[in-house]
Amino acid sequence: MNITLIGAGNMGRGIGYRLMAGGHSVTLIDSSAEAAEKLAAELKGVAKTGASVKVAALDSAGLEEVVVLALWYPVNLQVVEQLGARLAGKTVIDIANPLNSTFDGLGVPSDSSSPEELAKVAPAGTKLVKAFNTAFAGTLVAGNVAGQKLDILIAGDDEDAKRTVAQLVSDGGMTPIDVGALYRARLLESLGLLGITLQGPHNLNWSSGWRLVH
Repeated sequence: MNITLIGAGNMGRGIGYRLMAGGHSVTLIDSSAEAAEKLAAELKGVAKTGASVKVAALDSAGLEEVVVLALWYPVNLQVVEQLGARLAGKTVIDIANPLNSTFDGLGVPSDSSSPEELAKVAPAGTKLVKAFNTAFAGTLVAGNVAGQKLDILIAGDDEDAKRTVAQLVSDGGMTPIDVGALYRARLLESLGLLGITLQGPHNLNWSSGWRLVH
């Protein structure tokens, strides 16, 4: 599969590693061309057979059918507005935990979430999916926590889009878990916030993860 990955920061790096592990090809976009080129070189070094990486500019890139917004909120909102009609028909993965200015709560209304806010400015036909927000960058690079596969929780209203994301997750050596409709992103963002706030008090060093055991 061909993926457009927007964001060459820590989470972009982690998701890029999982996409490479799954043999998928990535078009990498970042506001810093230097950061994009640096990450592209790194990902090429870990790519499985058949996977490729190239760098493009946001204003001129041809978007693939799956677009990953590895961006902070509300930067993701600004990028969706900038891309406009180019996102119509695309599966767009939102990974953001929309933290407030003091990082101790969420900065979106209680009856909304980051992808629901994106839906307000995205063109008709954009298939928004919430995923990856409850995983940390380092665990994505490693592909596991304490030798256990990562659970990636997925929310969205379009069933085909969720299946596509689940396939990417599975190909990357992780376990996809469909949690339901897009509004469930509100719960996922609360869970993401909880995970963030636990790191310091429990000396977890961003190496923990949520696991559904049954």
